[in-house]
Amino acid sequence: MEAQVDAQVDAQVDAQAEASAWLGANWREGLDAKRWLGLVVDAGWAAPTWPVEWYGRGLDAETGKSIVDEFRRVGATGAGQDTWNLWANTVLAHGTDALRRQYLRPLLLDEIPMCLLYSEPGAGSDLASIATRAERDGDEWIINGQKVWTSGGRQAEYALLIARTDWDQPKHRGISFFFFPMRQPGVEVRPLRQATGDARFNEVFLTDARVPDANLLGTLNGGWWVLQTALMYERAVMGVPMGRRKAPDSVAERDPTSEESAPVPDLSLIEVARRIGRTGDPTTRQALARLHAMRSVNEWNSRRAAAQLSQGSSSSLASLGKLSMAQILHFAGRLQVELLGAEGTLGAATSAEAGDATYSMLNAYFFSIGGGTDQIQRNIIGERILGLPKEPEPDKGLPFRDVRRS
Repeated sequence: MEAQVDAQVDAQVDAQAEASAWLGANWREGLDAKRWLGLVVDAGWAAPTWPVEWYGRGLDAETGKSIVDEFRRVGATGAGQDTWNLWANTVLAHGTDALRRQYLRPLLLDEIPMCLLYSEPGAGSDLASIATRAERDGDEWIINGQKVWTSGGRQAEYALLIARTDWDQPKHRGISFFFFPMRQPGVEVRPLRQATGDARFNEVFLTDARVPDANLLGTLNGGWWVLQTALMYERAVMGVPMGRRKAPDSVAERDPTSEESAPVPDLSLIEVARRIGRTGDPTTRQALARLHAMRSVNEWNSRRAAAQLSQGSSSSLASLGKLSMAQILHFAGRLQVELLGAEGTLGAATSAEAGDATYSMLNAYFFSIGGGTDQIQRNIIGERILGLPKEPEPDKGLPFRDVRRS
């Protein structure tokens, strides 16, 4: 056992040394980002735990993390996609070799705009209730239905789509998962306006749209299990603390149709407290300390989830991180408004800082809904981490065509 551990340590040291030498020979500030990412992908550093034949290096999870640390040490980007690239990891895990050859490298290079076609007006938290229909037509499937809450839908060239392919099976079966082309007749994308004034989400109408049978991910009628892989990567990403980007000073300055990532609150908030002279207030100090503790614990949890995902297994810890991140954002948004006091009630046109705080509070609800609601995450945590009994499923085992739906 000791010899095995020593061998693992030696392998990690060797990989780190090789990555360091490679970075020393290739990395420098000011390199064209696209060209640099191509070098990283082709050298196998973008997804170091992936198999060598699929742009990886076959390293274990801990060694893969050390490679990311090595890149971070010199300020280089592009490594670690085996823990967060939802699109590429799903194709690697469930795609055919032909799909992998066609799409893995472009996905790692971020050359294919993507979106998710999961939720429907009658199937949000309960994705197993989807009613979008896929019917076989030779070597293709014809898709009819409606999806909703789709980020990036107007720019996307492809989507990860779930559709029902067998209505005589129970609702968690009879679902198939497709790598779906968006740029075709029969795909209509309409923006949805949010409480923040943005319209980063869309509803998508599918009318006799087509997808090749070759673009099936996983097995026919086995799409629910492919979906679990994709959802875990999505939740893992949403559970990672993100950098702050200040909200526009007024609604007029904000592009309401933009689908860029929304700003998140300044999670330190120390500058705000210092500016208004509240750093000596014990209640404020306690709130700031609590926020710092929440962020630290969530960061540790995110690393655990990423390690499990990089080993090719799903991780319920991603749900824990995703739920925690939503709570952090809500707490930080409220605290920011409380620190501003009466100023926090003003609109963005009068106070840019108040507008930023209000935007942060409203936008926090996105994290409580997107990627599975807080309630769904609590169910997963209760059942898969805490070992609590599952909720009653009165329609379990019924053919989906016999299930009562809204």
